Amino acid sequence: MLIIEVKEGESIDRALKRYKNKHRKTGVINELRSRKEYTKPSVKRRATILKAVYRKQKFGSVD
Repeated sequence: MLIIEVKEGESIDRALKRYKNKHRKTGVINELRSRKEYTKPSVKRRATILKAVYRKQKFGSVD
C-alpha cells in the first residue's frame, strides 16, 4: 500500500500527482497486464531478442 503524506501548504492535485507517479514506478499495472495471460518462455525469449534487434537498428549505429 502506498502512503503519500500531504505536505504543509501542498495542494491535493500535487499530492495526487505524486501518488500517481509513485504508483507508476512500482510497476503494478504492468505486472497485472503481464499476468493476465500465460506466455511461454520461448515466446518471451523471442520477444526480447526482437526488441534488442530493433533497438540495435534504431539506436545502435551512431557514428
